[in-house]
Amino acid sequence: MAEVNLLRRYPRSKRNITKRAEAQSPENIALSRQYGQAYFDGTRDTGYGGYRYDGRWVPIAEDIVQHFGLKPGQRVLDVGGAKGFLVKDLMKACPGLEAFGLDISEYAVMNCEPEVVGRMHLGDCRKLPFPDGSFDAVISINAIHNVDRADCVRALREIQRLSRGRAYVQVDSYRTPEEKELFLSWVLTAYTHDYPEGWKRIFAEAGYTGDYYWTIVE
Repeated sequence: MAEVNLLRRYPRSKRNITKRAEAQSPENIALSRQYGQAYFDGTRDTGYGGYRYDGRWVPIAEDIVQHFGLKPGQRVLDVGGAKGFLVKDLMKACPGLEAFGLDISEYAVMNCEPEVVGRMHLGDCRKLPFPDGSFDAVISINAIHNVDRADCVRALREIQRLSRGRAYVQVDSYRTPEEKELFLSWVLTAYTHDYPEGWKRIFAEAGYTGDYYWTIVE
């Protein structure tokens, strides 16, 4: 188990934290947690403000393939794969790789990229519908923190079960009280968040032995 940033080549964007804090409301939070049209393709007040493929996941997919030494014919799963952008780019990065995704959002799965139709599964990170050890690597980026702490443990155990430790999980975190305050002014969907040491205790409780990193609002 190691701390490794597999999203280091993901483009950084400037976030208008003040605007999000002003717009945030219980209604917006509840709507975003439905993971429907409003979350993916509505306004920035309730989610992405338009979740469209632009190729930005290609370098991340390349780094994932290199990190795990993935080869054609091997199987990889993206838990929380949304519309399948990373699944699509994993197949680009390693032609012949059997890449699949899973998401709780019916809207995302039904509006996935054409190249991944049939590879995106509707499902829940707390009970992954696949046999033990059925993937050569499992990825989950900014997904499992969207359930409560006990369910984070369940989700990590499921990822461990499928991957036998060949996994990568990235979750919402913060390193200082100031970063925590900034995070709380921005967050819409995360039920679970903590300092890195708190997350490491969750990983240990789950018996998770894969790699990990943090999404920090800056």
